[in-house]
Formats: sequence, structure tokens, C-alpha cells
Amino acid sequence: MLRALTSALRLPRLWSPLRTRSCVSHRPTGDPEIQVRALTGRDQGADLKEREQMSEAEVEIFVQRLRGLMNEIAAFPAPTIAAMDGFALGGGLELALACDLRVAASSAVMGLIETTRGLLPGAGGTQRLPRCLGVALAKELIFTGRRLSGAQAHALGLVNHAVSQNEEGNAAYYRARELAQEILPQAPIAVRLGKVAIDRGMEVDIESGMAIEGLCYAQNIPTQDRLEGMAAFREKRPPRFVGK
Repeated sequence: MLRALTSALRLPRLWSPLRTRSCVSHRPTGDPEIQVRALTGRDQGADLKEREQMSEAEVEIFVQRLRGLMNEIAAFPAPTIAAMDGFALGGGLELALACDLRVAASSAVMGLIETTRGLLPGAGGTQRLPRCLGVALAKELIFTGRRLSGAQAHALGLVNHAVSQNEEGNAAYYRARELAQEILPQAPIAVRLGKVAIDRGMEVDIESGMAIEGLCYAQNIPTQDRLEGMAAFREKRPPRFVGK
């Protein structure tokens, strides 16, 4: 088992700088920020009315691609935060579940409601919800197709933070950005390796999980950031991490 884990954790240049693509826009400050926007016109798709017109083969391909997208988001090397300011039903909640952290407005509405439409979650919901909330509660929510408010989701542990909605309707987005700003100053390699250790360790028994943690820790030992962190502690100053 340990040999298999070692092989699985040989991630090529896990801490190499992320490269941005055409999805990057620029704020007035000139700093790049990845934006995800709702599409309009012919590209807006991905609703039940569209699905109804598909053949069985087309539905299977569509769901497979959607599941693959969620898996890619879950495997993204840096922390991801979902901000839910309105509705996150079905695939919307599955997208949030694929993220590391979730923030919601108290008035947001979310749920895996597929059973109320003759469906079942097909983009990771049946796997990620029980890992988040436990098997019994996940079954109850999926079997009933129950909708939860952001406040209810927070009480259950489905979201990390619930905030009162503002007049602009983007309170969760700004709370998510505040959370990101808390993560940003930390050592990026250590954060990414911590994500790997948690995600992969959750899939195995605790002994194997401890081995995964050890392998991730070993990858962090030769980094400049580890030495910088210790030096900053000794010199009583804030660390200056560079991601190397």
C-alpha cells in the first residue's frame, strides 16, 4: 500500500506557478483575477429544458462531461471557494461541493433536488455530500430533494460561513474574497500539499492517511518557504513566502 501511495503522490512540480488562460480579466489595479460569468444567448444552456430535448446517448455524454468538470475543479491544486448568493440547486450545489470551501448568503437556497425531477445527482453529489455531512444526513437530503437556506446549510456544516445578504446581492462573494485573503499570505506549497494530504487521506484508512501526510511533508522539507518560515519566527517578523 505504501509503495502505491508513494507512486500516486509523485505529482510533477506540484508547486509550479499556475498559468492563467483566456478566462483571466483585469481589475482596475491591473492584477489578474479569474472570473466565471453566466453565459447568454446560444451558449447559456445546462438546464432541464435543454436536457429534455437530448437523446439518451446525449444525456449520458453530457453528464459524463459535467462529472469530469467537477472532478477537475476538485483536483485544482490551489484552494477553491464557492460563493452562493442565490440559488444553487442540483448541479449548482454539486459545483460548490467540488470546491474546498463554501460561503453562502443566509437567504441563499441550495439542495440536491434531482429526485423531485425523476433524476439523481450525477456530477458527484452522491459521493461528495456524504463525505461532507455524513451518510445518513446526505441520504435524507438526496432522498427528499430538500432545499436548504444558507443559514440552515451552515448549521449542518454544509457551508463554512453564512452571511446576511446585502442590497447588491453579493455578500457571499465578498465574504469568500475575505476568506481568500486570509489564505493568500500563507506558504503556497504548504497549502497545496495540505490540500493533497487531506483530500487523498480522506479516501483511505487512517494508517494509509498518515503515510500520505508523511509523503506530503517530505515534499515540503526542501522548500525555501519552510526555511523562510522558521527564519521569520526566529527573527520575530512576518514571513515572505515565494512559493519555492
